[in-house]
Amino acid sequence: MNKQTMNKLKVGIAGYGIVGKRRHQYINEHPDLEVTAVCEQNFTPDSTLPGIACFNNYKQLLETDLDILFVCLTNNIAAEVTIAGLEKGLHVFCEKPPGKDVDDIRRVIEVEKKRPDLKLKYGFNHRYHDSIREALRIIQSKELGEVLNLRGVYGKSRVIPFDGGWRSKRELAGGGILLDQGIHMVDLLRLFCGEFVEVKSFVSNDFWKHDVEDNAYAIMKDKKGRVAMLNSSATQWQHKFNLEISLSRGYIELHGILSGSKSYGEEKIVVGERDEDSNDGQMKSKTIKFLQDNSWRDEIYEFASAVINNTTIKSGTSTDALETMKLVYSIYYNDVVWRNKFNIKNPEIE
Repeated sequence: MNKQTMNKLKVGIAGYGIVGKRRHQYINEHPDLEVTAVCEQNFTPDSTLPGIACFNNYKQLLETDLDILFVCLTNNIAAEVTIAGLEKGLHVFCEKPPGKDVDDIRRVIEVEKKRPDLKLKYGFNHRYHDSIREALRIIQSKELGEVLNLRGVYGKSRVIPFDGGWRSKRELAGGGILLDQGIHMVDLLRLFCGEFVEVKSFVSNDFWKHDVEDNAYAIMKDKKGRVAMLNSSATQWQHKFNLEISLSRGYIELHGILSGSKSYGEEKIVVGERDEDSNDGQMKSKTIKFLQDNSWRDEIYEFASAVINNTTIKSGTSTDALETMKLVYSIYYNDVVWRNKFNIKNPEIE
């Protein structure tokens, strides 16, 4: 092993499915990181990756010499493995959601508090898309005034993705389309508006008939009285990502999101400025299209920088994960029929 390799931070990946492999690609692009071990339950004795130790479970993985752990596992064990990594003295990057429920992330935070020297980051990848960053810049600059309300739709055509069916099983996933995909939209609503204090919702599994939801509808109000509307759907036959933000002096529309499947259309932002002298609602607007997805790279590079330079995690913190999970579970809880059917706890009660 040459000196350059020895100086790199050693990374282990727990879970080597589609997301784990994608993380591997961008980890290896970073000059100071190197994947040295991975685990995947479907590995066979013949499963090999050149120069990388391969295991069948995370406990074997954690016995190796590592600096950083990436957790890309099913929701039912994500928190368990995150905690195990922290207790081993590793910096941890965990994919969303942080677990099956709110209690999972609370348990992680209790361990995190005991290891303030370690960095913990959650993979809310959509925050790093260029269209989202531009929308956040506009909102924070106040150039179009204050946020008035938001409307978001995020949907695909089924609960079960092409890479396996665990997401349709409550015992493994904890929830359906809202927890799996809609959590990104919930996180963005929080990013743009802040915390919500009142939630009304309808949740159903009427079409796919799994024991997790295939549609969730929510209306949420924050302390300032601003309202956000959300539909997270697994019956959106033409995949869709759309977020509309009304501001006091204009609007922002986010259409499409660049993804591995390329099924959500081109990623673009439409920005309009209100004309106070117009009576017909016509406005000046501009459209910006984004042709490259650098979100995976940028997210990993930001995490690596926090580890290497001992700086604070700025986005995707455990607090972000907790508050986003609480809002997801508030949507579940505030549909009384859904709450009683699956014994959903009030997420505000510890």
